Amino acid sequence: MADWRPMLKRRDSGFPLIMGVINVTPDSFHEGSRAPNLQDVRSRALRMSKEGADWIDVGGESTRPGSKSVSQEEELARVVPAIECIRDELPDICISVDTRRSLVARESLAVGADMVNDVSSLSDPGMIRVISDYDCPICLMHMKGLPENMQYDPQYDDVVSEVRDFLYHTTSKLTNLGIEPSRLVVDPGIGFGKKLEHNLELLSSGRNIMPNQEMSLMWGVSRKSMFGDLLGRKESDERLSGTLGIAARSPEKGVDIVRVHDVVEHKDLFSAMESLR
Repeated sequence: MADWRPMLKRRDSGFPLIMGVINVTPDSFHEGSRAPNLQDVRSRALRMSKEGADWIDVGGESTRPGSKSVSQEEELARVVPAIECIRDELPDICISVDTRRSLVARESLAVGADMVNDVSSLSDPGMIRVISDYDCPICLMHMKGLPENMQYDPQYDDVVSEVRDFLYHTTSKLTNLGIEPSRLVVDPGIGFGKKLEHNLELLSSGRNIMPNQEMSLMWGVSRKSMFGDLLGRKESDERLSGTLGIAARSPEKGVDIVRVHDVVEHKDLFSAMESLR
């Protein structure tokens, strides 16, 4: 396992850490993130590391709008060998596993993952025990509904306060057990049961969604469908410029980690911005 503790808070410069996405799935919404075999996993991980990724996030189940869940056995068969492969090649990089299942999280941590990225925020009650047993960080995300139905006309009275209340309730399940807030990362869940106006309100709110300022904030905006509504870019391949535009606002919003498909472009963005200070 890597030394993950310095890799939860943004850099001293104020710029976020970069988490690159590798999906060992055939159906993730952005084709460029898919790695269907271990050779692809290895080459993508090595490239992301060279480009400046601080984290690599490995997922074996698509949670795009309308997606169907895969079996636990299939998810394990996809994710565990991929994490083993990355850890063998890159002993010092931080690895997160994107899963809703406690057994997948446990097996992934056992072979070298450092963090769990749980888009369902502890829907599997066994996840709490895994996090406690491994003394590892976890990212908890807000999602209204399930991937198969979350975009069926989601409604909020006040999306910022509702997301904040949800994250407070969820993180309290862990902090009440003595887990330090500094081990917790929260994600507003852009595109997970939100319309464009909800996404924009949450992004504008920055750290106002945080249940505790000791926790870290992650944004996962990369190439999402909001850019279809906002910019008319219907295909994920057309959404990099919009993604970078949002990322450019992340430092002033206090974001600690950005989860992205395009590592070098974000690295260049933050380096160029820093040079003007």
